[in-house]
Amino acid sequence: MLVVGLTGGIACGKSTVTNIIQQTFDEKKITIIDADKIAREIVGPGKPAYNKIVTYFSDKIENLLIDTNGNNKGKELNRQALGAYVFQNKQELAVLNSITHPQIRYEIFKKILYSYLHGVKLVVLDVPLLFEAHLDIFCGATVSVIISEPELQIERLMLRNKDLSRQDALQRISSQMSTEEKILRSDYVIDNSGTAQELKMQVLSLFKKKLKQNFIVYLLELFPPIGLISALNVVISKYIRYVAHKKSPTKKVV
Repeated sequence: MLVVGLTGGIACGKSTVTNIIQQTFDEKKITIIDADKIAREIVGPGKPAYNKIVTYFSDKIENLLIDTNGNNKGKELNRQALGAYVFQNKQELAVLNSITHPQIRYEIFKKILYSYLHGVKLVVLDVPLLFEAHLDIFCGATVSVIISEPELQIERLMLRNKDLSRQDALQRISSQMSTEEKILRSDYVIDNSGTAQELKMQVLSLFKKKLKQNFIVYLLELFPPIGLISALNVVISKYIRYVAHKKSPTKKVV
């Protein structure tokens, strides 16, 4: 089974890419693990991550909790207020990530194991902070969805979140890894600066190619020692390529 890490900047169209994959490929061939969905689930009322967030941020964010059922039990996190606060302070964002990331990793690994045991050929690991959370090291390939024109990314973000000011949009974009760094660290780049049809063509071309290459992965799984050596080779080659590209970055667009 091949694990492909999928990431992208805010409002760059990563969700559109996963929708194209889901609409085109059978779930037995390609399964998508959505880290955003997992992130929402682990901060439900009473969950360990929820309790830690409330303990740390309740004195800092006045409207951190939303009373959805008329009593003090089971209040949900006000994700909008929490996001607005941490996106203005990178240290607080780091605290939030330190609370949620371990739980997210645990749930992701459970879902990967489940997919492997059920004979799925390719898993797409959809993670907004793939590189920041160091989950790329567990992926056979990494893909970044980008918008090459910064102004277009701002425009699409403000169109999606109509209550955001331009300054808020810039803060959210700048709080993430830069597009240049994502390109540097990715095996493949999908540029969503064009039309919807152009995006679809890039996505289908890449993932059809990955499914064909998956036969090699299957052979490696039949011989565990060779598979282990291959996995170590991927990790080492990623590090070597990263160091080399630091000196002379090359853009790889599908």
